[in-house]
Amino acid sequence: MCPSCRVLDMSHPVIKQTRANPRAVLGVLTERIMTSLPCPVTNNVLKHGNVGANVSACVFLSGKASMKHSGSTQTDSDVSLGIPANTVMAYSLIELYVKCNGKFELCLICNNGGFEIDRSKEGLEVDGFMDLGGDFDTNSPLNLNKELEKLSGHFQLLLTLPAAKRSSLLQLLKTTMEDREAVSVLESVLDQMCEGETPDLGDLEESERETVQAILDLVDQCVGKDEDEIRSSLLSAVHLIVSAMDGMTDEGLSVLGSCCSPPVLQALQILVQHVAAGSGETLSLRDAGLAVLTEEELYQRTESLFGHSEVTLKREEDTLRTEMKDQPGYLPLVMSITVKGLFSVS
Repeated sequence: MCPSCRVLDMSHPVIKQTRANPRAVLGVLTERIMTSLPCPVTNNVLKHGNVGANVSACVFLSGKASMKHSGSTQTDSDVSLGIPANTVMAYSLIELYVKCNGKFELCLICNNGGFEIDRSKEGLEVDGFMDLGGDFDTNSPLNLNKELEKLSGHFQLLLTLPAAKRSSLLQLLKTTMEDREAVSVLESVLDQMCEGETPDLGDLEESERETVQAILDLVDQCVGKDEDEIRSSLLSAVHLIVSAMDGMTDEGLSVLGSCCSPPVLQALQILVQHVAAGSGETLSLRDAGLAVLTEEELYQRTESLFGHSEVTLKREEDTLRTEMKDQPGYLPLVMSITVKGLFSVS
């Protein structure tokens, strides 16, 4: 850290390792309470139990035990602990919110610290998704059709899964979308696995750990024992979807989470393909795949989803037209990948 300008060296190994854990937070230690002398601590525990099933547990306890005429046991156990001198007993710290350029802010409110997500353009995380998705040039105009074509193999692989497995995966992803932090955690875990690393699931909350394990179990059920290459490809396909989800705006992800039924995903898939083609032609709401959008509330959600992804959706009587906004960044791409991925497992 540079004392004069308060900037962290983001290339330092400690910073890199800390950023790899989505829950990690840097902090500044402000005060400590320490022992000045060795401190012995003794706790006397008196336990009662019935003879039978409990007696086997009692014999493992150190201390003295006595049997009463009533058929119960009483165990008296002393537990001692020695605390050496100069041991920190309590401390307080101020969390840091670290920006991508290394500058940081002190957080006076707890649980507000962490690392700013490094995004390219508007909403696309540089680490993870861009490494997996392709060699994007952030200074070039987005060719949505070309980029989706590069990733078509991932979608085709997901389509080959058994219908029941696809349905289970869709439900797991839908549940994950309800919690923004859970999406980032899942993306981080899958990113480590695609890099050949073994993530420590012990740091995750129980619900997040269960979701991650369920997805991994589902992948294992879809491949044979000696099909490591297929398993790796399947993990990459799921990672692609989750990384794209993580790159969406909070509002867009929330709206999409309420549109995860197969008929709606089919309609969204048709619209995404239309945006990618860029033909400017109109679509008819009378077509079977788009008929669900005649429901007003559902159309409003779809319009909101595309709006948060820098795509304008216009309706005129029974026709629809899509138009990508000027300099949209990569928000249309991450939304399109998420939609196509979810549709592939619907």
